Amino acid sequence: MDTAIPAPRQRSVLTPEHEMFRTQVRRFVEKEIAPFHREWEHVGLVPRELWRKAGEQGLLCTMLAEEYGGAGGDFGHAAVVLEELARVNASGVAFQLHSDIVVPYFATYATEAKKAEWLPKMASGELITAIAMTEPGMGSDLKAVRTSARRDGDHWVINGQKTFISNGQNCGIVIVVCKTDPEAGRRGISLIAVEEGTPGFTKGRNLEKIGMHAQDTSELFFDEVRVPADNLLGVENRGFHQLMHQLPQERLIIAVRAATSMETMLEKTLAYARERQVFGQSVFDFQTHRFTLASAKAEIGMYRVYLDDCLGRHMRGELSAEEAAAAKLLGTEMQNRLLDAFLQIHGGYGYMAEYEIGRAWADARVGRIYGGSSEVMKEIIARTL
Repeated sequence: MDTAIPAPRQRSVLTPEHEMFRTQVRRFVEKEIAPFHREWEHVGLVPRELWRKAGEQGLLCTMLAEEYGGAGGDFGHAAVVLEELARVNASGVAFQLHSDIVVPYFATYATEAKKAEWLPKMASGELITAIAMTEPGMGSDLKAVRTSARRDGDHWVINGQKTFISNGQNCGIVIVVCKTDPEAGRRGISLIAVEEGTPGFTKGRNLEKIGMHAQDTSELFFDEVRVPADNLLGVENRGFHQLMHQLPQERLIIAVRAATSMETMLEKTLAYARERQVFGQSVFDFQTHRFTLASAKAEIGMYRVYLDDCLGRHMRGELSAEEAAAAKLLGTEMQNRLLDAFLQIHGGYGYMAEYEIGRAWADARVGRIYGGSSEVMKEIIARTL
């Protein structure tokens, strides 16, 4: 298969180096991921071996410093990996969660000794990460966290339960959002790392979802789990501030995936509409479908320009929390609306799992929920009005 990158429009936010990296990423995705993703959807898990292969190719932790085994790149490299995964709708391959959401907490807040111990393994794919925020009945309200951690000499002792944790089955280490001062509300939250195999730390069942079937999503349980005191990330009781500092990048990541998903599904729907014959003419020949696709092309093009501006601002360290929230809000709402229209154009075939549009439609629905729901994004934006 030809892996050359078509360039109908030069995106100024990405450099020739980024596009050279894209060629490498696309070859890997087409060889190691695309042919097997449907199988992983049936199994409900991406094999750990894929993570090690990606690590060998430098596809993990692209922004991590070279001294810790990373590629020393910027968010443009991370965006390229994310876009290429989204291009084939590899929704179960959570490289971005690991590399660009969880690992930055370790790189920013862990002790130097822990960085030296953990980060090279994360870059190689040997150690897969997760972050455990959500609890049963909690939703997006981090202040309502009930999982607790108490200090006992040189250890933290953790008790609680988490749910909807992506990479929950595969993770070798998880950041646990917990209360270290139960009376202080959000000012009593800390982030503590727990390694797989620690006594008292158990993984529940792999949760069944309506989409993203290949991504393992689990319940996690902590029963008197003792971890060394230096597993604390950053400063005790500053976890909420640390989360707020890192969350804008997570929301931008979701927006980047939404944009590429819309672009790819538009192309596939155009191809289907031209080939599919109904009442003696192609689906594309019906004006209602042509106008739907034309409007989608205009909207997606407008959003791409806006998103690339946000991407550039983030790479310069200028993107605000409300701008990241706006990018996620607009992108995921548009993605859900347009993919639904594309599925409708496919007719009955769109509802069949063998057609990619149906799977992409189901996968996209969580975009309006995770990383902060659309309603939470509106609250963040509204505070700046």
